[in-house]
Amino acid sequence: MAKSENISGNADGKNGENQSYTIRGRGEVSRAQLVREVNNGQHEGVHVQCVNGTNYVRANPNSRSCDNIDK
Repeated sequence: MAKSENISGNADGKNGENQSYTIRGRGEVSRAQLVREVNNGQHEGVHVQCVNGTNYVRANPNSRSCDNIDK
């Protein structure tokens, strides 16, 4: 189980959106795979947000910037 501070967005989409994420100690994971894992409760401190019909993984809101996915 990865925590939000161990997940980074790769900004590798056409307009800088995350088509994949990097999980520290695991490597690159596609957006679709990570969305499935988050929906299955496999990661801590994150949730799925739908933007213009596409699901993305986001860090849960708090006052710490160090655990934001798109630092």
